Amino acid sequence: MKISIGSDHGGFALKESLKPVLRGVAQVDDKGCDGSGPCDYPDFAAAVCEDVAEGAADFGVLVCTTGEGMTMSANRFDGVRAALCRTVADAKMARSHNNANVLVFGGGATAPAEAAEIAAAFFAEPFSGDERHVRRIAKIDRARRLAEFSALASADPEVHAAILAQVRQEDTEINLIASENTSSRAVREAAGSVLMNKYAEGYPAHRWYSGCGPVDAAEELARKRACELFGAEHANVQPHCGSAANMAVYFATIKPGDTIMSMSLDQGGHLSHGSPVNFSGKIYNIVPYTVDKDTEMLDYDAIERQALETKPKILLAGASAYPRAIDFRRIREICDKAGCLMVVDMAHIAGLVAGGAHESPVPYADFTTTTTHKTLGGPRGGMVLCKEKWAKALDSAVFPGMQGGPLENIIAAKAVCFREWMSPAKKGYAQKIVSNCKAMCKAVQDRGYRIVSGGTDNHLFLVDVKSSRGITGKEAAAALDAAGIVVNKNTIPYDTESPFRTSGIRVGTASVTTRGMGEAECAAIGGWIADVLDDISDTSVAARVKAQAAALVAGFPVP
Repeated sequence: MKISIGSDHGGFALKESLKPVLRGVAQVDDKGCDGSGPCDYPDFAAAVCEDVAEGAADFGVLVCTTGEGMTMSANRFDGVRAALCRTVADAKMARSHNNANVLVFGGGATAPAEAAEIAAAFFAEPFSGDERHVRRIAKIDRARRLAEFSALASADPEVHAAILAQVRQEDTEINLIASENTSSRAVREAAGSVLMNKYAEGYPAHRWYSGCGPVDAAEELARKRACELFGAEHANVQPHCGSAANMAVYFATIKPGDTIMSMSLDQGGHLSHGSPVNFSGKIYNIVPYTVDKDTEMLDYDAIERQALETKPKILLAGASAYPRAIDFRRIREICDKAGCLMVVDMAHIAGLVAGGAHESPVPYADFTTTTTHKTLGGPRGGMVLCKEKWAKALDSAVFPGMQGGPLENIIAAKAVCFREWMSPAKKGYAQKIVSNCKAMCKAVQDRGYRIVSGGTDNHLFLVDVKSSRGITGKEAAAALDAAGIVVNKNTIPYDTESPFRTSGIRVGTASVTTRGMGEAECAAIGGWIADVLDDISDTSVAARVKAQAAALVAGFPVP
């Protein structure tokens, strides 16, 4: 056992008397102070609590004159539960009920002999692990979620209100937006860190600004972890979003007017894959491919014939609303026959790829682009993976080709996200996203709703609400929103409705899986979706589902 101990001048004498006692049971690291001269207790609280928060110490001991200042300072640290104990009973309760990991004394209130008894009791008492105590500690940690932006309450009440509203929405509603997820606290902390203060045009060790050592370290971590996670030869983690990642690949490889063959937006593609309202459709000659009308799945033989006929410079695979697995090996074969580059936008399935729940495109593609916030659950941003031979061209396309200063705070958050995905638990999480999606999809389908392509292989499915119930996707999404279930309207293949109304809705399970929900909960949610859409004018059903949704998510708090 390792104990980190610290005091100010008011607690120095008691600290010195405790050190030999503690050394009888643990390795003790004294963080100061070193004498009775005046000093500031927050400095020593920080030194001890950094050790505890970072895992360098198992426990901490802090002493000041009353113990109050040290307790207040210590509990500012995430992962620290500091308890001011004046009796043996206090110490036992703090450990058994609150799983306290920092023991605080008042040097002016506790004698050395009493402190030794209290410390012995504190370190001997285990946490009970009772469900009620686990639940309450979780609620303490949940309060830290509000603390992340509490300073805004006085600095900018309007923005504080907007963020608080988002927190309340996440806490009480079921988020089924397929392109959204919930990031960890660690990712949010990196994204909101002081790294946002640094300009860092260029790349690590080759910057236009001085003083970039810390951001160089963070960006190198992100780049190396991305390569390790996805088995890539090179990674550029600077793109601000998925569209920028795609733009970088186009700029690195082809010229304006060249042909890109990609999935049509109304078939499940993305704006940056060639929509006429997007830069991609304005700069390049776009040849769209579609899904088969009968199966609503990709017809690789048809794609091959089209590619051989049109001879594109890039064949782009990937989608934002395609519920089936994509055969990347087959796409590679087509590209080789057509003599074109293979580019894959895996933004939606990146987490499934990282967790082994979907075949990886990286071994096959010349370039793989992605966002980092969908199934990956990281910060909002983009990334490009490529073969080493394209590294220089890609990096030049990103900077100075299309971006200036990178968002180094977001890049650091990407690094945190990639590290999280290196945990074995994430493989189970990725598989769970898919199994949850299948369970929810089946529940809706069993209620008589037509599912595009008949099912799902990944994290999302599309419901044809127009043919199933005679309503538009816009109406369906609004009705579900009123019932506490958030989805988005979405076109379906060969849609007869406008993109503003649509015939379908898109449903995804990444966010609910992050919250810890399983197939049973997802099947129940699927039933509630059907309940609401069976008659969107029945406000009593919407009210009942809204209450059920709130009750469900209360048991699965957002990280």
